[in-house]
Amino acid sequence: MAGLEGMEQPRRHAHAAAARWSPTVEDEHALKALELYGNPAEAEVPLPSRPESAATARRLTQVVILRHWGLTAKTTEDAVLLVSELVGNAVRHTGARVFGLRLHRRRGWIRVEVRDPSRGLPCLMPVQEMDISGRGLFLVDKLADRWGVDLLPRGKTTWFEMRVADR
Repeated sequence: MAGLEGMEQPRRHAHAAAARWSPTVEDEHALKALELYGNPAEAEVPLPSRPESAATARRLTQVVILRHWGLTAKTTEDAVLLVSELVGNAVRHTGARVFGLRLHRRRGWIRVEVRDPSRGLPCLMPVQEMDISGRGLFLVDKLADRWGVDLLPRGKTTWFEMRVADR
């Protein structure tokens, strides 16, 4: 992805990454992602269906919710976690080449949507304490106020909504 070299790569040394991370650097990466891909609050942003696109989706969600909409850090943190789970499902389970990210805000609510070309429905599975995978929709179900799937003529949109305080 042009312009994002190095941003999407997994970090091999956690202690070195922790020393370099700062909110300012993360904001710069988020703003760069917004510049390169577009604003998902204005139009659906297409992203390649690769694991590293989850980082881009998180950054886009963060910059829109925290910086553009001025919502709380807690709301932003929860939405970023949940968008990561929906993107992970789209990348892992749909066989798509591209998925779309869209964010909406209306009075008292935000909505995050991930669209993919598969009509296969996601399944909320029971989660056990020691499970190391399969927690994505469980987290969405617990942290979002509402979530669901809209079937489309070609694919589906998986979404979640969260209540927010209007300022």
